[in-house]
Amino acid sequence: MEKALIFQSIVTCPHCGFQKEETMPLNACQYFYKCTNCEVVLKAKQGDCCIFCSYGTVKCPPIQMDKPCCR
Repeated sequence: MEKALIFQSIVTCPHCGFQKEETMPLNACQYFYKCTNCEVVLKAKQGDCCIFCSYGTVKCPPIQMDKPCCR
């Protein structure tokens, strides 16, 4: 049985600690994210494919499906 994908992830800014729920794209990586609180632009950590894998509560959909992401 295939597990259901989760498309919502809470992104936590490492600079100010602000958290915001965001919707993840199904088939695209989001390399950058601007914090809506402190306006710092986050980029994916080395080794991660996107900001959701680096700063989110849920990994991006391709990783959830055990597929390669947009590296």
